Amino acid sequence: MRSWPKRGFNHEQRWQHPNKNNGGNMNADILKRVVRAIADGSLGDLDRLAGKMVEAERKTGHTKLAEQLEAILKQPRKRTNGHSHGNGGVATDSDRSLKELPLSRRHGESLATLFASASLEHHMVLSPSTEERFARIEAEYAARDRLGTFGLRPRKTILLYGPPGCGKSLGAKRLAWNTGLPLMKVRFDALISSYFGESATNLRSIFIAAKERPCVLLLDECDFIARSRVSSRDIGEASRIVNSLLQLMEDYDAPGLLVATTNIESSLDSALFRRFDDVFLVPPPGPDEIERLLRMTLSAVKLAEPIAWERIVANLSGSSAAMIVKAAQDAAKAAVLGGQKLLTEGCLQQAVAELRKTENLAPKE
Repeated sequence: MRSWPKRGFNHEQRWQHPNKNNGGNMNADILKRVVRAIADGSLGDLDRLAGKMVEAERKTGHTKLAEQLEAILKQPRKRTNGHSHGNGGVATDSDRSLKELPLSRRHGESLATLFASASLEHHMVLSPSTEERFARIEAEYAARDRLGTFGLRPRKTILLYGPPGCGKSLGAKRLAWNTGLPLMKVRFDALISSYFGESATNLRSIFIAAKERPCVLLLDECDFIARSRVSSRDIGEASRIVNSLLQLMEDYDAPGLLVATTNIESSLDSALFRRFDDVFLVPPPGPDEIERLLRMTLSAVKLAEPIAWERIVANLSGSSAAMIVKAAQDAAKAAVLGGQKLLTEGCLQQAVAELRKTENLAPKE
């Protein structure tokens, strides 16, 4: 068994007194994660944390020690079976990821919700121009290493704006699916605190977590924390969190993607727009997209042909993608519950008419 080098270094003192040196906080954090990884039986996480420890020693001037630790890590190691949980199962990457979510400083609440990429909705019906914008982001992420050899940086921070229900949040899920990344959605209800400076601290914890584990970081309806400092009447905590977000965006260098969405882009702080690599509209579906959405949603039921799609599409003009899908689903459910073998145009038109009544009753944005 190898012993720790003694030259100029007392590892017990270093870990027991983490605040007596510049790297103390980092070491205390790494130590907690090492213990957590051991408890979970996560060899992959232990490998990554060992690398962080080597880098921490190198930064504090312990070059010789860093080289020795690096040599140990390169030695062949025996791999054992996964560590079992109390229920007899094996710890999965998903289980471990959930335990590494950032927590609020005061109450210990999870500041984000994690979704595995394989579990995400991802199929979208978009106009060719909007589809091209999403596809470009995915292509650049896939070719990030090749772009890097030419000194080029892929688009990593994206702002999606547009009316409600047109696919902005779904766009973030689609990007996570097509890049193979998990989605980490920020919980603004847990992030915002009435205590001085605590919201900004929580926000920094989220960005640190996104840097440590590649993901699509989703700031859904980001106007909640990114409203203009000029128009806001709150010059206290609200202004501080906007300033913190601007700084975090400026320094963003996480390995994954950051996607923010908003319904009302005009209220966002103007300085925030410059921090995004790409900003584009996710518009309401046009006639072609409306028909594709209807046909896709109704693909599981038999239709009583012919159906005058042009008339139905015209009646749905201006509706959001979510409402169009809802109208089609309502028509299909009515047909099934009514014992109909075929879905008729009349049934579909009735669902559209009911949808229009609902939209007229809804408060305007």
